[in-house]
Amino acid sequence: MPFSSEPAQSAFRQPIPTLRRDGDAIAILDQTLLPFRSEIRRLTRVTEVAAAIRGMQVRGAPLIGATAAFGVAIALATDGTGEAVLDDALSLLGATRPTAVNLHWALARMDGALRPLGPGARRDAAWREAHAIAAEDAATCKEIGAHGLNLLTDIAARRNGRVRVMTHCNAGWLATCGAGTALAPVYAAHQRGIAVEVLVSETRPRNQGLLTAWELRQAGVPHTLIADNAAGLLLARRDVDAVITGADRIAANGDTANKVGTLLKALAARAAGVPFYIAAPHSTLDFDCADGSHIPIEDRDTDELRVVRGLDRDGRIVELRQAPGDTATANPAFDVTPAGLITAIITERGVVSPGALGSLYPEQT
Repeated sequence: MPFSSEPAQSAFRQPIPTLRRDGDAIAILDQTLLPFRSEIRRLTRVTEVAAAIRGMQVRGAPLIGATAAFGVAIALATDGTGEAVLDDALSLLGATRPTAVNLHWALARMDGALRPLGPGARRDAAWREAHAIAAEDAATCKEIGAHGLNLLTDIAARRNGRVRVMTHCNAGWLATCGAGTALAPVYAAHQRGIAVEVLVSETRPRNQGLLTAWELRQAGVPHTLIADNAAGLLLARRDVDAVITGADRIAANGDTANKVGTLLKALAARAAGVPFYIAAPHSTLDFDCADGSHIPIEDRDTDELRVVRGLDRDGRIVELRQAPGDTATANPAFDVTPAGLITAIITERGVVSPGALGSLYPEQT
C-alpha cells in the first residue's frame, strides 16, 4: 500500500512536549510520576540521560531512540568531541534497554553521521542529527495515523455506534515525539469526527495503561480502563472491534516484541475473530533478526511486582509493598507475538501483512 492519498490531517500537537532541547541539555516529561503529577526534568549529562532511559522516566521505543540521540549530543557538548567520548556515550546509552531496537537504530544513525567528521564538526552535527531523528519520528507518527485511520473508517462504515479499539501498554504521544503509534489512528479518527472509544488495559506491573488513560483524557477521547485479565472476556463477547498495540522490535518474519501481556491479547483476539494490529515505524523493524526467538527480552527489577505506587489521602505519591521482599518473582518486561497471530502491521508506508514487510522496506532488507 502506498502512502495515504487522503487529505493530510492537521498536525497533532503534543499537549506537553515529551522531549525538547534546552541549551546544551534536554527537558523531558518525567513519566515515572504520571498519571499523578506532570513534571519536566532537565538532563545535563549523558549519564543522566542513560539513567532516565533505564529508569523509565523516558519510555516508549521511538521516544527512547530520540532521547538517546540527544544524549549523544549532550556528551559531545559537555565532555568533548573525541573518539573516546563518542564511543563511551554510544556504549553507555546502548546498554540501557536491550529489547527496544529503536534505541540501537538511533545510536547507529548518530554514529554513522558523526564518526566520519572531524572532532571540530561533531558538536553541531550531533544536535542537527538528533533534531532530525525527533522530527522524522513526529512525521512518521502522522503517516501511521493516516494509514490506521483507513482501517478505523472501514470499521465505522460497517457498524452503528462507536468504533471500539483495545490497546495494551502505552503507544501514544507519551511514547513518541508525535501522535504515537498505536494511538495515532485513534487520534486521527477522533479528529476526523469518527466516534471512537479506547479500551485501555492496565498493563501490570508498570501500569502504563494508566498513562494511556491519562493522555486520552487530555485529548478528550472516550476511553474505559480495564483490568488486564478482562481483555479475554471482552474480546469473546465481541465488545471490541480491533486491537492495536505498538511494538519494541519486529523481526524479519513479522514476529513482534511488545510489553508483556500483548501475546495474551493476540491469542484471545484470534479465538474471537477480532483483528489484531501492530503499529510501528521503520525504526522498530529489525531485518537482521530472523524471528522472535532471537529477540532479547529484558528482565526488570522484581520489586516492580512487589511494590505498587499510588496517591495517599493527602495526595502524596507513595509506594506500598504488596509482597514480602523475599518472595520469589519473575519480571520479563516483554513477550513475543508470533506473526501468525497478527492481522497486519501499520507502518508509515502502509498496512501490510507481517510476512511482507520487506516489500515496503526493500532498502532495509
